[in-house]
Amino acid sequence: MIRKLSLFLLISILAVVVAACGSNDSAESKSGSEGKKESEEITIKHQLGETKVKKNPEKVVVFDFGTLDTLDKLGVKVTGVPGQNLPKYLDKYKSVENVGGLTEPDFEKINELQPDLIIISGRQQDAYDKFNEIAPTIFMGVDTKRYMESFKENVTTLGDIFSKEDQAKQELAKIDDSIASLKEKASANDGKALITLTSGGKVTAYGPSSRFGLIHDVFGIKPAAENLEADPVHGQNISFEFIAEQNPDILYVIDRDAAVGEGNNAKKVIENDLVKKTKAYKNGKIVYLDPDYWYLSGGGLVSVVEMVNEAETGIK
Repeated sequence: MIRKLSLFLLISILAVVVAACGSNDSAESKSGSEGKKESEEITIKHQLGETKVKKNPEKVVVFDFGTLDTLDKLGVKVTGVPGQNLPKYLDKYKSVENVGGLTEPDFEKINELQPDLIIISGRQQDAYDKFNEIAPTIFMGVDTKRYMESFKENVTTLGDIFSKEDQAKQELAKIDDSIASLKEKASANDGKALITLTSGGKVTAYGPSSRFGLIHDVFGIKPAAENLEADPVHGQNISFEFIAEQNPDILYVIDRDAAVGEGNNAKKVIENDLVKKTKAYKNGKIVYLDPDYWYLSGGGLVSVVEMVNEAETGIK
């Protein structure tokens, strides 16, 4: 009886030891796998060069609001953003570190944060080398001449960096569907649109391949002015007589003053006696686009969805 009991105890002890070893091996294997994942680097090609970026960086400073929009949608934590002119729908980022202005970065503050990654766009590109001295820096502006292609490339890249590949694909697929629906409606609509921006009482117009040209290039809404020789970023200065002469069926208006905190002036500027003679005014087709989406944070997963929705109101 004693012999059987001893044998049973010995087998039990050996079983516990083997299980413990297996558990330790598993833990070590898991730890090694996680360590490898954390230290993994990928090379990102962008407009300003190539940058090696650590996968799943913990401290991220973002100067492009379209990128901030996308990271927010993907559920990625951000450490620092410019505190000025944040889009209202991204107001919660006022609680993170303020790293200066869009055109005047606070390099001392950025350096203090010791970020793992910095993301910039057009307004900061001249300081790329200075950013890169602090941390790996990538450029993520949207190319307006190939808006959707560059937008998708940016979202896909962010998905790769932060291990959100599947979510990024799903969100892009939803946007593709909504754009396809809008293009179908636009092709059946004969209305022609003029895209304008108001600033300080002046008006500029934008045509295809311009900053806001995706209304024509991507969404398929026909342009009212065929020969706009506009700067792709700043547009072409126009008069109210020009708007009356073009007589658009739809007039899209973006209020820069509202975007930069200088009041909501677009309606006062646009709706004068000359513009009131247009078909757009008479048919209630002056569409005031949200400057947060169009002027501040274009090229984000949220903003592009809203841009599709707002453009569609013009052809309903």
